[in-house]
Amino acid sequence: MTNYVFVGTSLDGYIAGKDGDLDWLNETPNPSKSDYGYAEFLENIDALVMGRNTFEMVLGFGEWPYEKPVFVLSNILDKVPAELKGKVEIVNGDLKTLVTMLTKRGYENLYIDGGKVIQSFLKEDLIDEMILTRIPILLGEGVPLFGKLESRMKFTLVKTVTYNDTLVSSHYIRVKEDPERTTG
Repeated sequence: MTNYVFVGTSLDGYIAGKDGDLDWLNETPNPSKSDYGYAEFLENIDALVMGRNTFEMVLGFGEWPYEKPVFVLSNILDKVPAELKGKVEIVNGDLKTLVTMLTKRGYENLYIDGGKVIQSFLKEDLIDEMILTRIPILLGEGVPLFGKLESRMKFTLVKTVTYNDTLVSSHYIRVKEDPERTTG
């Protein structure tokens, strides 16, 4: 199984502004009407895992935007709106157990979305690849993409794409340390 992050971030590392504001994401002109690689990314995804806050934000968009199954991590929610039955499932518990369960159900490539969920997956070393798109704005405060980690995590850059001469999207793959390797 491969767990992916695909997210836009400000230059100072925020994925949402103060109070969850996302308006800044639409301030950059997009004359080419690019989706910034999103459709191509989704082609290889089997399902999405997101947190309750992200789920509730997406519900506010109106029409449900996902054709793939969505798993919402929540200890608070216990049911989904009737119109989303069969499309959304509430899950909770240990992340490694969740990933194992989803693998057994046939999901090989998961899109991990939402600040707290991404941070939790990183803490458990469950993120394999990240596609980060930098938007040229400094927010100064907001919802950070990354949080505190117990140890360093190394990634290698495999591809960088510039969209509309403005946004920079970088694709990173996790580099796992070889436990057999000795220093000396």
